Amino acid sequence: MIEQIKKELKNKADSKQAEILQRFFRTNKGEYGDGDIFLGIKVPTQREIAKKYLGMPLIKIQELLNSKIHEERFTGALILVYKYEQASEEKANIVNFYLKNAKKFNNWDLVDLTAPKILGNFLIDKTFERKILYELAKSENLWEKRISIVSTFAFIKNNKFKETLEISEKLLGDGHDLIQKAVGWMLREVGKRNEEILKEFLKKHYEKISRITLRYAIEKFNEKERKEILVGKFK
Repeated sequence: MIEQIKKELKNKADSKQAEILQRFFRTNKGEYGDGDIFLGIKVPTQREIAKKYLGMPLIKIQELLNSKIHEERFTGALILVYKYEQASEEKANIVNFYLKNAKKFNNWDLVDLTAPKILGNFLIDKTFERKILYELAKSENLWEKRISIVSTFAFIKNNKFKETLEISEKLLGDGHDLIQKAVGWMLREVGKRNEEILKEFLKKHYEKISRITLRYAIEKFNEKERKEILVGKFK
């Protein structure tokens, strides 16, 4: 089964696209995607392949997540998301598997694909268990920290903002732009649903919020409001 998936992916490889993706996902030495290998396969193609293997057991998905090839990990992540969405009693096992492998989702697209749809969705009606998000936010691992904030997208879609705001506050001082962009993105999503809550947060934390986070957060405001907020003026 694993060899068949790898064969299908290899058959769809595009060397020119791979070069583009290697640059886009920052795979040079010292960058966040250092060492990641791309075949150059577009996401819709990977979705088609993944949907054929929904019966794959977690132990086999583990093999894909262990791969050095990005598309093999991404396809494994897709299968995991689909399995979670179709599962009933097995959801908790899938979430535990996901958390155990959190560091394997080691690029922003892997995190953004899985975090809200698996961990975030699972925690929507489990208030006490959401403490795992705060633990992940304290991690020294970039991807675990991104999982902590992006998972809250599931809550935001249900008009629950508490965890997003609290975790955003904890991550404001993080020095990595992938964390600052993720925080800004989630804050923007809060603002789409409740502009006043977003403005109150930005006003309270204006002195320590990064320009990256701020610009992402206010992206949907009109030009006049954006200019005012960027210089610290709030109505």
